[in-house]
Amino acid sequence: MNYVTLGKTGLKAAVISFGGIPIQRADAANTVAVVDKLEECGINYIDTARGYTVSEEYLGTALEGRRDKFILATKSMVRDKEGMAKDVETSLKNLRTDYIDIYQLHNLQQKDFEKAFGPDGAYAALEEAKAAGKIGHIGVTCHSADAMKILVEQYADKIETVMFPFNIVEDQGRDTLALAREKGIATIAMKPMAGGNLDDWKLALRYIAASGVIDISIPGMGSPEEVDRNAAVDLTTPLSQEEMEQCAAVRRELGTQFCRRCGYCAPCSTGIDIPQNFLMANYARKYGLADWAVARYKALQYHAGSCVQCGACEKRCPYNLPIRDMLADVAKLFGY
Repeated sequence: MNYVTLGKTGLKAAVISFGGIPIQRADAANTVAVVDKLEECGINYIDTARGYTVSEEYLGTALEGRRDKFILATKSMVRDKEGMAKDVETSLKNLRTDYIDIYQLHNLQQKDFEKAFGPDGAYAALEEAKAAGKIGHIGVTCHSADAMKILVEQYADKIETVMFPFNIVEDQGRDTLALAREKGIATIAMKPMAGGNLDDWKLALRYIAASGVIDISIPGMGSPEEVDRNAAVDLTTPLSQEEMEQCAAVRRELGTQFCRRCGYCAPCSTGIDIPQNFLMANYARKYGLADWAVARYKALQYHAGSCVQCGACEKRCPYNLPIRDMLADVAKLFGY
């Protein structure tokens, strides 16, 4: 496994590291098996979040007795000081540790900056937690290139890491990520598989490693087999001409208007599981699994055709997707 120093934090992390979203889909025993495999493969950076339901708790149990072998990062979407202080304590309890290496302000948007970085904002709580030795470093995550640009240019003295979507079809933050590294801010690629839309994990991880603007990527891994698969990817050689052509073909096919399955669109006012509806359509269109997809789509409690066009989901989507139009396309595909 290759390692890199995460900017001014001084922490040395595996170039391919661990995203904890899929953990919540399994159980505690599976999480222990995953962490066993992380340790075996030398993947030492673990990312989770307060919002990932049971992910912190499962990981806390799995890390008992070997906490010092891992760099532990979590995050919260709380913007006020009191709420963030409570979330830090909850994370410490869930993760069964007395310190967290990196605590991140999660999914920051421009409208959040004044409150989050103000005197009674979440950042002040993280500063106090850092002074008390409860956390080691403070980071941010965001989905907007404009927001990240402001964070890197105007808040570089406050943040030590930045996490941003970066993959074969999303490289709109490339220049700002390069600037972040120049300023000593570690760069972390979230959604390296574009929310599950990229099939070739080797190509996806190699593209990120070859970009020159990302320190580590954190693909979600929900099983020991996925850890093995990702840990085996060769990141030491440059992309071949054939691989670059493959990346270009993926961009042409996928474009930019696709669901990353982040879940920020929820809850739908009529109960539609929006990402799942899109996923079933992808199975039908892309993978030759039409019959299987139709059966799975039918089994969903609410379907795309139930959309009442309220637009609440679009206001919450960090990627500004035309969700109502996309749901209409799904309803047309399946007939309801």
